[in-house]
Amino acid sequence: MKLYNLELSGNCYKVRLFAALAGISLELAPVDFMAGEHKRSPLIDLNPWGELPILQDGPVTLRDSQAILVYLGSRYAGEEWLPKDPAGLAQVTQWLSTSANEIQNGPCAARLVDKFGFAIDKAQTLARTDRILPLIDRHLSTHQWLAVDRPTIADCAVFPYVALSHEGGISLDPYPHIQAWIERVKALPKFQSMPGV
Repeated sequence: MKLYNLELSGNCYKVRLFAALAGISLELAPVDFMAGEHKRSPLIDLNPWGELPILQDGPVTLRDSQAILVYLGSRYAGEEWLPKDPAGLAQVTQWLSTSANEIQNGPCAARLVDKFGFAIDKAQTLARTDRILPLIDRHLSTHQWLAVDRPTIADCAVFPYVALSHEGGISLDPYPHIQAWIERVKALPKFQSMPGV
């Protein structure tokens, strides 16, 4: 199973983190992002969106980190990481949506501006961040984990760009429950870090 990977990408890190925690073996294929390797064949043929990560598992090729987490959780990790009961699955799914929307357009986008010089409206990224981080902190004030009272792919999806908030000029000092959750994630057996975390 091969993951086309960029070390500094939080979306690629979601997949690497989950694979490490769940004991899933991945062959990492580094992609020269700055040279635009992901925008040329053969990678653009695997993912016409021209984005990373890309997962190949035999005949299965997937793009989008959330979709990859669902696939790996369903196929290789079982209900421990991705519940099958409707309520549990829905709880996880709502956090995957949060990751792909509010987190991606808030803390992640702020990091793209500060760390990589992307031409994104920084004020908008901060406004989105100022909305979502208090909501997450409030949720974590009464929950140890994001969904179903145990670590799931939901935590793996949300963790990277929240833990990397400082690289977008965002302090987590006002959010003690988020900080405590980050430490719980880091304390999980087989936790794997990335630069900046």
